[in-house]
Amino acid sequence: MTTLSREVPIVAKQAALLFIDVQNFAARRNGAEFKEMSKDEFEKKCGWYFQQLETRVVPNMQRLQKAARAAKVEVMYTTIESLTLDGRDRSLDYKITGFHVPKGSWDGKVIDELAPQGDEIWLPKTSSSVFVSTHIDYILRQMGVKQLILSGIVTDQCVESAIRDACDLGYLVTQVTDACATYTQERHDFSLRAIKGYCRQRTTDQVIAELG
Repeated sequence: MTTLSREVPIVAKQAALLFIDVQNFAARRNGAEFKEMSKDEFEKKCGWYFQQLETRVVPNMQRLQKAARAAKVEVMYTTIESLTLDGRDRSLDYKITGFHVPKGSWDGKVIDELAPQGDEIWLPKTSSSVFVSTHIDYILRQMGVKQLILSGIVTDQCVESAIRDACDLGYLVTQVTDACATYTQERHDFSLRAIKGYCRQRTTDQVIAELG
């Protein structure tokens, strides 16, 4: 009898690396998510987050991206961006929150450090989970993807949502713990503990070793 487990090493030909919301809107200091904040408020709420992004998390993402490309693993991206200019297609939650990234805007673009190459797939979304407001599940199945490697922001919101939905849809998920970020260390650590039952968790170094 076969024993089922989440602890399955990555198989390149059936894996995809998905970056979640690593875009100008939320990963740049001048992104629209922070435009209403004063300098003091920004430093208080986001100073640690950007320090982590700029010195540790984005460099780890770049390393993952390079390793995945070398291993012929699909590299994919999702960003918060409406299909309309006025955002009328956004989820109710995004409307209440005030998240508005118009179609084609700078805020909706993946940051330059992780810019997609060639025909790598990028999907705009208007909900926390990429599986709710895009057809990513259909795309993954057509490409034979069974394993997802997840990296992105923020750990305890859109990343968690994607992990849970991917798990329920039958994918084996590897979360790259040091290639995700949220606004405090406490929130990040709590999220990793909370979501652990839905995925396997590995560091960037561990994932790169598997891909190699």
